[in-house]
Amino acid sequence: MTAGVRDQPRGADRPRPRPGVRLGLLGWLTALALLAGIGYRLWLVAHATPPTNSDEATMGLAALHIARGEGFPVWFYGQQYMGTLEAYLAAPVVALAGPSLFGLRLPTLALYALFLLLAWRLTLRLTGDRWFGLLVVVLLALGADRVVKNQLIAGGGYPEMNAVGVALALLAVDLAAGRPGWRLARWAAWGFLAGLMLWVDPLVLPYVVATGAVLVGFRHRELRGRTGPFVGAAVLLGAAPLLAHSLLTGRNPVSAVLAAGGADDSAGWTDRLHGGLLVGPPLGMGFCGPGSCATWQLWWAYALPVLLVVAAGTAWRTLRRPPAPAGSDEVSPRVTGAVRLALVLAAVATLVAYTVSSSSGLTPAESSRYLSTLLIAVPALLWPVWALARSRPGATAARPIALVVLAATLLTAAYATTQAARTTSANRSDEARHAELVAALRHLGVRQVRAGYWTCNRLTFATAEEVVCAVVDDDLRPGFDRYPAYRREVEAAAAPAWVAPAGSPLAARLDGRLGAGPDALDLVTVDGWRIYLPRV
Repeated sequence: MTAGVRDQPRGADRPRPRPGVRLGLLGWLTALALLAGIGYRLWLVAHATPPTNSDEATMGLAALHIARGEGFPVWFYGQQYMGTLEAYLAAPVVALAGPSLFGLRLPTLALYALFLLLAWRLTLRLTGDRWFGLLVVVLLALGADRVVKNQLIAGGGYPEMNAVGVALALLAVDLAAGRPGWRLARWAAWGFLAGLMLWVDPLVLPYVVATGAVLVGFRHRELRGRTGPFVGAAVLLGAAPLLAHSLLTGRNPVSAVLAAGGADDSAGWTDRLHGGLLVGPPLGMGFCGPGSCATWQLWWAYALPVLLVVAAGTAWRTLRRPPAPAGSDEVSPRVTGAVRLALVLAAVATLVAYTVSSSSGLTPAESSRYLSTLLIAVPALLWPVWALARSRPGATAARPIALVVLAATLLTAAYATTQAARTTSANRSDEARHAELVAALRHLGVRQVRAGYWTCNRLTFATAEEVVCAVVDDDLRPGFDRYPAYRREVEAAAAPAWVAPAGSPLAARLDGRLGAGPDALDLVTVDGWRIYLPRV
């Protein structure tokens, strides 16, 4: 039988060392890769990359209100879904250092570090192969534009999901394998995290359901006792903000989630399949440049279905193996196979759900963020490829293909990472121009303004609410204010100013009011921005 059929790399029949027993050269290399991934993202944050926006500033305003004790929002302002966990995590930083983009992203950076560490640990628990663990860490340490946006922007849900999804899988391995010690604590952690994700963002639910199915399959007898109600209570505790708000207001967050996913819109199936299966996976998993994919970078879209099928098949074969001998340090092959299969099936469910949604057809580039949780399944997805690549030369004809796939995966992700890194100069300049705008408004004594959606809350957060902003569209009509109190303050002001990016349609419309007339405006220019002051 070939190594590819056995789904084991060369030497895998030897006893596997437990993770963390020795560091050695391989351990140092893994630690270096971990630090490189964290350091790269720290460098990006210090260079205002990825660029911020008003949605992230909205989470920052929630953190500011929490830090001041002025409000404790359950949902992202202006909607009835997407929990504000990031705001609560950032609130202590904001309370100590004031509002800043760097402070707002420190918790998301910590969540990425946790994700990377847990992904390494999960890989070792599932495979026992430290070299494969290093490969997974290196791949996840790379960061293309869409990936680092999901991991670093505090825009609601995305930075938490991957860390929690991997934690759920790791807990499922230990619980299903019957690992002794702290059983109730592990059950409580799994239940609490599952419930927490019901509140924070339902995109990770396929992984909650899949790992939960593994636990039911292997530990149904344990769950029939006191453990079952204990886990149920932990789930309710994690989802408490959602449940309490729904009971108090009578609102159903499920309908809001469906509306946000495009349930009320329409897109043709050709567009959905193109966005969901061809464009979405390479963008969402970090194989493309900022906002688009070159034709050659789309190769991952064709490889992914094959990898999913192969990974599911090899996991199923592993699941059907006999259990490990008594006293073995290894996790039962049946457990590792079941968890790997669960991760693959959750990835398939995520891909299918995204493809059938209208978002994949209407806004495929931006909506590829909905596929961010596919990274949770990377250890299960690439394990069969790694097993083939490490087989003896000539043992299987598929070995050269496996080597090419692994090399192409790393090289494509690395190239996309360099494309993302090249944007730092422009992003830092944009942040500097915004800081000049804030300084100019303060110098002019402006406290109330009207501006476009993508300007308003960013400006309000940057000034710690010294300047409040009401949203207008390009025709100067009222727009969507996520925090209505700002509009009330602006409308009560005697002479609010206007702010628009230079060269924008809003600026062109306001330029028409320069000069004489009852509604005439005076213009103050800042690099990249135009401030329009009412003539009094």
